[in-house]
Order: sequence, then C-alpha cells, then structure tokens
Amino acid sequence: MAFDLIVWVIYLFSLYYGVFWFLVYLDYGSKDQQNIYKNSPLVTIAIPAYNEEESIAATIDSVTSLDYPKDKMEILVINDGSKDKTAEIVNSVIQKNKGYKILLINQQNTGKGAAMNNALKQAAGEFFISLDADSYVRSDALKVIMPYFDNPEVSCVLPLIKVKNPKTIMQKLQYVEYLVNFFYKKLMSKLDCIHVTPGPFSVYKTNVLRKLGGFDENNLTEDLEMALRLQKHHYKIEQILGTEVLTDAPVNFKTFYKQRNRWYKGSLINVWNYRNILFNRKYGEFGMFHLPAVFSVAVIAIIYVTYILSKYIFKPTINYITDASYINFNVPFMMSKTLEDISFLDFNYMTMFLGLSIIAISLLILRNAFTFTKERMRNALFASSMFLVFYPSLLAITWMGVVFDLVRGKRQKW
Repeated sequence: MAFDLIVWVIYLFSLYYGVFWFLVYLDYGSKDQQNIYKNSPLVTIAIPAYNEEESIAATIDSVTSLDYPKDKMEILVINDGSKDKTAEIVNSVIQKNKGYKILLINQQNTGKGAAMNNALKQAAGEFFISLDADSYVRSDALKVIMPYFDNPEVSCVLPLIKVKNPKTIMQKLQYVEYLVNFFYKKLMSKLDCIHVTPGPFSVYKTNVLRKLGGFDENNLTEDLEMALRLQKHHYKIEQILGTEVLTDAPVNFKTFYKQRNRWYKGSLINVWNYRNILFNRKYGEFGMFHLPAVFSVAVIAIIYVTYILSKYIFKPTINYITDASYINFNVPFMMSKTLEDISFLDFNYMTMFLGLSIIAISLLILRNAFTFTKERMRNALFASSMFLVFYPSLLAITWMGVVFDLVRGKRQKW
C-alpha cells in the first residue's frame, strides 16, 4: 500500500513536471531571438583528446571549416596521454592547415578537467570554447552564437547537439533523446535553469572561467560542475537551437551504460556538492524547482524499476507458476480461464487516466522537439515510439547501477 502511494506521487510529479514546462513553452515559446552578427572577437577552441585517432581529424576539419576569420581563431588540441595515434594525426592535420593557428599540447593522462585548464592557461581568446574530439561543428556556429554575447549578462552560450548519422537502435533512441533534451534546455534557459554546459562547443567568456578558477580537475562531469558554478555566481547561460553540433553516440547498450553511468554519477555528486542551492529562493526556479528535480530523478528511477519488476514481472510470474503447478501446467486451460475472467471493472481507470495524460503531453513535447530542432518526426516514428515505451527503463536501469556503484564507493576516471 505504501509502495503504491509512492508510485502515485511519482505519477503526479511526472505530470506536474510535464505540464510546468509545457506552460513555460506556451508563455515564452522556444524560438531563438534574432541577433545581428557584428564583429569577430578572438576565440580559443580547446579540443581535449584521449585515444581519439578515429575522429580527431574530422573534428579539427569541422573547426577549420567554420565561417569565421582565420586570424581570429586559435585551436588548441590537448593530447591527454593518448596511447594511440592521436598526436601523430593532429600533427598531420597541422601540416595541412598552416593558415590556421593550431597547437598540439601534450600532457600526461590527468583527465579532461586538467586538459581544459591546460588550454585555459594558454588561451589568448576573449572567448573560450570546449569541443569534444568526437563532435563536429556546423560552419555557421560562431556567427550564430557570438551575437548573444551582446547581452552583458550572458557568460555562456550553448548550441543544439544532435547525434551524427544514427545507425543502431541505441543510437536512434539517443537521436530522439537529444532532440527532446535540447528542446527542454531551450525552455530551461528562459528561466535560467540550465544545469550542464556540454563538451560539444560550449562557448564561455574566458575571463569568467578564469575568475571562477577554471575547471574542476577531480570531477567526473566537469561540464556539469561548471554550469552549477556559473549558476551559483548568477551568471547567465543561454541555450540556442539556431546552430548545431553533431556528436558520435554510443552504438550499443554497453557503451551507452558506461557513458551514462559516468554522467549520472557525476550529476548526483555535483548536485550534492552544491546542495546549498537546493530549495534556496536566491536561485529562483533553478534552486526551488529544477535542481531538486534533477536530484530526485535517481530516486524516481529506482522506484520505477522496482515497482515494474515486482508488480508486473516477478509477482505475476510467481503466481502464474504456482497456479500452473496445481493443474499440471495446463497452459492452454489457464489462458482460456484468464480471458473469461477479464472484466472492465478490474481496470484501474485513474491510473490509466494519469498514464494517458503523461503520454499525451509526452507526444506533444516530442512533436515540438522535432519541429524546433528542424527534424522530421515522420522519419523517426519507430525510434520515437521505442523512446517513449522502452527508453525510460534503460535510463532507470542505468540509475540503479549508479546508486549501486556509489554505495560500493566505485569511481572512474574520464
């Protein structure tokens, strides 16, 4: 009974969360403001790399293809002790692009945060840009992003991120997830509620990063930690949808789990470290609503998986096997009796109503996510259906693994 009550609370919370952001969408919309590109300040693009021989050349090529003055860009590739041919490939790219200032910085394997700080120390640009070595920026990115800094309150601007060339089912699910997440992030930016500045082409004011002491070198998710630090000091983060970066996504559940395990573990640790923001009115909706919701996701996920497994799998299976043993496992007879015993009075219509309401809002959000990220939903109907039905379970399983690791004290490096 108590467990069912908790599940009801989760249903209501999920419905409230969906309705809240839908109302934000109705109130603010999700279109980017129209900004005019005026000047080209010097920018530093930092590309941390660890064993990225398969993608590093294409990543740098996407940067050199930016529609931006060559003399206003410096590209710093930080080789974090790679054991493959990453350094060799970068040197080859440098030789082919002598018109650009591209510098290879070699360091011992000390992690992404240290790599970013190494670049930050040498950065000459007024703006500092992180770019993961498996991501590829669109040519108009800087011309679309830079005008947002005309607002002096803006310290960081984030582009839309999409999955590059999704082929496997796992990648197609993530393709849908990224569209939904960045549609949400656009809404979140309306209320200053962004809690992560992702590695693929987040553009920062260099002086702000230095003022805050650079990136946390002992952090599983230094991009999330930096976003929380920006929020703590009331710097504005802007999410836009007008330009995009493509990124390689995990091809199967094993690599997906490894990636998300680190992300979610870092989320819990960082939210705990910044727990003084939780329910703090000084931080507006971010402190009172959004960050507590981020922290509660782990609890909801674990309860969700436990509830589904116990009520709809384990308990019915045990009961079915027990009943079957009394009639020598006459399965056809049991199935016929089950069909005869079904009554419309047995259905929980309130739960069905809540579930259908959540599905309706999810479909509406899904449609708008595709529309405002300029993707066609009709080309991804199967992936969208799988996303709504099965993807929450995959995330919940991952969250359970994260909590299990934290209880055991298990940590990992970048």
